[in-house]
Amino acid sequence: MATMLLAAVLMASSFGLAEWLTPRRVMANEMPVMDLAHIVPESFGGWRVDPSVVPVLPDPTVTEKLDSLYSETLNRTYIRDDGSRVMLSIAYGKNQNSASTAAHRPEFCYSAQGFVVKQSVTDRIQVMDQDLQVVRLLATAGQRREPITYWVTLGQSASIPGISRKMAQMKYGLQGWIMDGMLMRVSSLVPGLDAADQDAAKTLHTQFINDLAKAMPAADRSRFFGSREKD
Repeated sequence: MATMLLAAVLMASSFGLAEWLTPRRVMANEMPVMDLAHIVPESFGGWRVDPSVVPVLPDPTVTEKLDSLYSETLNRTYIRDDGSRVMLSIAYGKNQNSASTAAHRPEFCYSAQGFVVKQSVTDRIQVMDQDLQVVRLLATAGQRREPITYWVTLGQSASIPGISRKMAQMKYGLQGWIMDGMLMRVSSLVPGLDAADQDAAKTLHTQFINDLAKAMPAADRSRFFGSREKD
């Protein structure tokens, strides 16, 4: 009898602890509404929207899944005065406390479209006055060769998928927060696969990211690129 009573007490305690630790405050509800089409400018720093090229979109078979994960998406191609083109894809979600949002990572999105994704490496670039950790990929399909640069955000911090992001999700969850965030993807097309083409694409992506960051409203910038951590 005593054993059964103890088990019941432990089960009740566990349930109460789980309820107490369940995040309930939604960060997105306490921040300005995320309107990607309004916040992300259509022209800036010599760049303007080019409707003739469409970025790679999620495979229709996973669209329903993505709709449940993300609140809003934006897909645009920009062209610069010198003819350079960059494709921008942003997926914003109000609930980023779960690792399930990794379903939209470019590695999976492109593979689902028949691309071969390779050369996945982490990199660190300078964006205005701070460092930004990114993932560099190369996706190929037939004659299409597409270098990709991407990162993810959680609230006002930027990172890449992995242990550090999972730890941040846990930290905010234990504080009672349901965090918002987004996946930021920049890509372009190159004529070949040699090192010079890859280096040129990396430079172009970094230039575009900086031009976009400078053009963003200061109040919104950290939600897209993270904020510099204070010493």
